[in-house]
Parts: sequence; C-alpha cells; structure tokens
Amino acid sequence: MDDTSYNASELDPLILFADNHLLALNKPAGLLTQDSGTGLRNVEDWAREWVRVDKNKEGNVFLNAVHRIDKVVSGIVLFARTSKALGRLNEDIRRRNCKKTYHALVEGVPEIPSTELIHWLVHEHHRSEVCEEGVKGAQRAVLRYRMLKKVKSLTLLEVDLETGRYHQIRTQLAAIGLPIAGDVKYGATVRPENQGIALHHASLDITHPTTRAPITITAPYPNPSEWWSQV
Repeated sequence: MDDTSYNASELDPLILFADNHLLALNKPAGLLTQDSGTGLRNVEDWAREWVRVDKNKEGNVFLNAVHRIDKVVSGIVLFARTSKALGRLNEDIRRRNCKKTYHALVEGVPEIPSTELIHWLVHEHHRSEVCEEGVKGAQRAVLRYRMLKKVKSLTLLEVDLETGRYHQIRTQLAAIGLPIAGDVKYGATVRPENQGIALHHASLDITHPTTRAPITITAPYPNPSEWWSQV
C-alpha cells in the first residue's frame, strides 16, 4: 500500500482554481483521482487535506470529485466543496452544459485532419472495446478531434469530449489506428518511462454553480515530462 500521508502545502503548485465552492487541480499522471476502495494515494484525499488546513477545519471536510480522469492521464480534475455545488455541477454535466478539451499525442497521422468519431463501447476487465449498437451494455460515445501539429513521429490532437465513457478517448482513437503514445493497453508501441500516457485534460468550460458565471479552467502540460517536452 502506498504512503497515504499528505502535505497540504505541496498541493499549491497544482491548484488551478479555488473559491468557497470549487477546487480545480492539475492532476499528475500516475495518481488516482479518488481512493475508490484501493487505499492508495489519490488527489481527492490530498485536496481534502488542503481544504482542512487552508480553512483550519476540524473533523470531516466536504469535498467530492465532479468527474474523474484515469490514473495514467494528467490534467484538470474539478472538485465541489459544497453539496449544493456538487448537485448543480452534476446536473450541468448531465445536460452537457460543459466542455472538456483534451490534448493527445498519438502514434501515426490521421487520415482526416478534423472530424467527429461516433462509436458504441462496452467495457469489462478494466478495458473498453468498440462494439455494434445493441450489444448488451453498449454505450454511445462521441468525440471530435482536430490535428494541431506533427511532433516527430507523433501527432498532437485536440479532442473535445461530448460523452464521458470509460476509457473513451483511448479506445476511440485506437480504433481508427491512432493509439495514444505510451498507451500499450490500447496498442501503442511507444512505451512510457513513467506511469503516464500522452493524454492531458487541458481545458474545462463550466458554469459556476452559485454565480452562474462562465468559467474556463486551463492546465499546463506536466513539466518535466517525456511527452509534453516535445510539444
């Protein structure tokens, strides 16, 4: 089991946005978003400790992830600091009143520089697969990508995620012959030197749960990083 002690001050460089209702962090690759019964180090418990120290709170601290990203993925994770904020953000996500933008370095070059991908996905055994519509448990997955630039033997894509399925970006890009660099689970040949793959949640557009003002949160690429130092 990993060491689960947390130093609140060490979280400061990862904070992208913070007020009394929201906390957004730039999650490093290799760190879980939530414990989820694993007992391993995770960003949510770390953030909860930061709030406890920052607000000098005793006892339990309310803090819940609004969404999760995979352990091997870096970038924005948004937390709600009140139950009202959590409820309103969950409703906005359900109504797709938000925009999630990822950057991905993929192996190969897309045949079409910009397009929409629609697949049906099913998952089991910690893996997602493309399947036919109507298969038991299948969910419709939609994303749009556009090519940003070539990076040596890789291509940098910007991906707008419309639906939030399990391993969706990883599965859909691999399905068209563009596995994400380092993602050997989905066919990549370039292996990572650390615990991450070349997928980064770079931008999140939301409506603030109490002021209802539009907010755009952006996350810089991890640094240092074997992937993003090339971009």
